Amino acid sequence: MVVPIGALYTPLKDRSALGTHQPLGYEPVVCKGSCRAILNPYCQIDPRGRVWNCPFCLQRNQLPPQYGDITPHSLPPELLQQYTTVEYILNKPPTMPPVFLYVVDTCLDEDDLKALKDSLVVSLSLLPPNALVGLITFGTMAQVHELGYNECPKSHVFRGSKEYPTKQIQEMLGLAGGAGARPQAPGMKPGQPPMQGGSGIQRFLLPISQCEFTITTILEQLQRDPWPVAHDKRPLRCTGTALNVAVSLLETAFQNTGAHILLFSGGACTEGPGLVVGNELREPIRGHSDIEKDSAKHAKKAAKFYEGLAARVAERGHVVDIFAGCLDQVGLMEMKKLANMTNGFMVLSDSFNTVVFKQSFIRVFEKDQDGFLQMGFNATLEVQTTKELKVCGLIGPAVSNNKKAPCVGETEIGIGGTNAWKLCGITPKTTVSIHFEVAAQQQVQPGPNSRGLIQFVTMYQHSSGQYRLRVTTIARSFADTNSPDINASFDQEAAAVLMARIGVFKAENDNIADVLRWLDRMLIRLCQKFADYRKDDPMSFQLAENFSIYPQFMFHLRRSQFLQVFNNSPDETAYYRHILNGEDVNNSLIMIQPTLMAYTLNGPPEPVLLDSVSIKPDSILLLDTFFHVLIWHGETIAGWRKAKYHEQPEYVNIKELLETPKADAQDLLLDRFPIPRYIDTDQGGSQARFLLSKVNPSNTHQSFGAGAAIPTDDVSLQVFMEHLKKLSVSGST
Repeated sequence: MVVPIGALYTPLKDRSALGTHQPLGYEPVVCKGSCRAILNPYCQIDPRGRVWNCPFCLQRNQLPPQYGDITPHSLPPELLQQYTTVEYILNKPPTMPPVFLYVVDTCLDEDDLKALKDSLVVSLSLLPPNALVGLITFGTMAQVHELGYNECPKSHVFRGSKEYPTKQIQEMLGLAGGAGARPQAPGMKPGQPPMQGGSGIQRFLLPISQCEFTITTILEQLQRDPWPVAHDKRPLRCTGTALNVAVSLLETAFQNTGAHILLFSGGACTEGPGLVVGNELREPIRGHSDIEKDSAKHAKKAAKFYEGLAARVAERGHVVDIFAGCLDQVGLMEMKKLANMTNGFMVLSDSFNTVVFKQSFIRVFEKDQDGFLQMGFNATLEVQTTKELKVCGLIGPAVSNNKKAPCVGETEIGIGGTNAWKLCGITPKTTVSIHFEVAAQQQVQPGPNSRGLIQFVTMYQHSSGQYRLRVTTIARSFADTNSPDINASFDQEAAAVLMARIGVFKAENDNIADVLRWLDRMLIRLCQKFADYRKDDPMSFQLAENFSIYPQFMFHLRRSQFLQVFNNSPDETAYYRHILNGEDVNNSLIMIQPTLMAYTLNGPPEPVLLDSVSIKPDSILLLDTFFHVLIWHGETIAGWRKAKYHEQPEYVNIKELLETPKADAQDLLLDRFPIPRYIDTDQGGSQARFLLSKVNPSNTHQSFGAGAAIPTDDVSLQVFMEHLKKLSVSGST
């Protein structure tokens, strides 16, 4: 197999534009066989006998009584070909309201702390009225604030240097095993009394409608950590202890209930469990070179501690979101599993006073047209296939549900050995890649004109409290090995993203050089299989149109920050990889190969090659890397702006030229999450490096040609393609 078979699936994709967004108000029909597949358009229906045949396990099933009136011309939505995705509202009691537990760092400077407090207060007004909220603050000590005690501020303090067992934390909070630990669900049943701040968990987690004044007052009066910090020391910050307390608090009474732990960290953990760096400033925080040399003395122990927390959180269906506001590293590399395993939000910004943090944080609480949060809770995904296909695994923000079915293959790609995974949190943009293999021919031989079926079943808790089930069933025809249908069905954009995800997954454990060699081998094999050429004649090499851009994607992937760690900190690498593993095809392609628009006086804006030849003094370039949106002004344009030509009435065309890319840049920021960093720079400016590092270096400091010279030793796309052609036609890998 030269490219793994796979699918990129967005479970909660917004389908309103297709007119199929209304969920069905009845239970799905489930196969009584071992596959437990859901009734779908590819099932064989016998309306007279009121039976249906499951295409996955071939089980014959009885249709429920409500299907008695169906005919071939009057079918319910789940049996219509245009409704390959349907969503059901399950007949289950409503869930507990969602829980939002804020874990706030107080080792910040005054301006940063004020900006963070303001954002937190605003977010409280965006929560559903019945949402439960809690507050933990930490510095040298971790404090759990009692929101149910109105007489005066009251909190329970944990020593930051000590690692507390879960049972001890619950005992210290008065939550160990008592009836008072069971929360009530206000507003969930008619006549149910509202939650009161008495005993148990209700002292720390209350509906926002009952405690908004209390928590707002606590936040407004929140002060910097009072512990003195010497000029040659870092603040003592017990991030690990605070997270351990937060996880233990939710474990008490919120099993398999929608909950978010929102961590706001302004620096690395320097105290207690999860220590990332010592508090002596003379001890530098680890870099990639330290990790490669195995000389990062705290990294492995800290990563193991946070991974243990992540496993506890994921087991209960909770989510950890990490918001970092610091110019230096905060330990994202060690904490990454908390977000990776629970599909938490991750935002990396220079401070809590930046637009990147403020707008990204507010977008977490965006609502749909019905006024509900655009997020699902405690989600699970199960994949079922017909006997010709086997499931190899999933790559994305999930953990295995350890369910083994006959459709699970022996080959493992990503999180394998199962056909079911838990996603914990889920949004309309969450995208996972699922990888498959064709069953061994001695086991199954696909017949002529046969089709392979794949069914994706996602169960989640809607923010309205309903349990919902979304089912997507797709069919793909099998073809002979040498059939032209295989060539025609190749999707180079999806293939590039699938390969990027596998490459990043491998890079987490393998040497980067080995991953690059693997990508090169896979690309050469693909070209040898599908390109047209004469042996040993590179000039005859030619790729079909639907393969033509794929090598270009691989070239840019090899140079990307996902695989090249040079000039990136371990925190940045962890952040970039986390975002890639949860985004859809379009956004992932922008990350792999950024888009470049050119603006000149000679015509309308147009997309141009991501190449050094596009860098011209009389143009403005708009670069979108997903993480950065950069406007670059050529030397001539920058000179006109400095001379203020655009302020003169006779040069209105220059004014329009300068304003158009800014308007287009704002359009890019509209629905992006996290908010990209916005950069406005000139040719020769220090921040022009963001553009120079992304373009293909067809003209370098060692060669002469059109466009700007890029000071690099990297090979250009032209040289890369020449070598690819030579190796492909020679038959070597």
